[in-house]
Amino acid sequence: MSKETEGFFEKEIQSVVKGRVERKEGDPTAAFKGASWAALLIGISAYLIGLFNAAMELNEKGYYFAILVFGLYAAVSLQKAVRDKDEGIPVTNIYYGISWFALIVSISLMGIGLFNAGSIILSEKGFYAMAFVLSIFSAITVQKNVRDMEKAHARD
Repeated sequence: MSKETEGFFEKEIQSVVKGRVERKEGDPTAAFKGASWAALLIGISAYLIGLFNAAMELNEKGYYFAILVFGLYAAVSLQKAVRDKDEGIPVTNIYYGISWFALIVSISLMGIGLFNAGSIILSEKGFYAMAFVLSIFSAITVQKNVRDMEKAHARD
């Protein structure tokens, strides 16, 4: 092996022994990325498992599933639009406005649906609301991490 290769391996071994992994500037930590993905998977899984096991009509289950998908898409879209505007990337006002509108509508539809759901007990309503909010928040966080990783790795 060449001296450069040996030096590279020594540096990598030392960083592993020290328990430190070198990150690029702006790259989220592995713990933050893992926690974000775990929260997203837990939120969506809990919501869908609860929906699957719920004693409600299929059309009502479809309504709550559609709201989850709509809310996740709206949240990610809004996060991207806000970040683009902040970084000086052109975003049309119509797209920016539609992104806000879509997120507000999805949250409103969830609240209205849960408020008017007579077949769901109060604790289940709270469960769906919390799983929905966890899923939306973690989708935004995962999108942020993906964007930060792309930006950090594009610097090379």
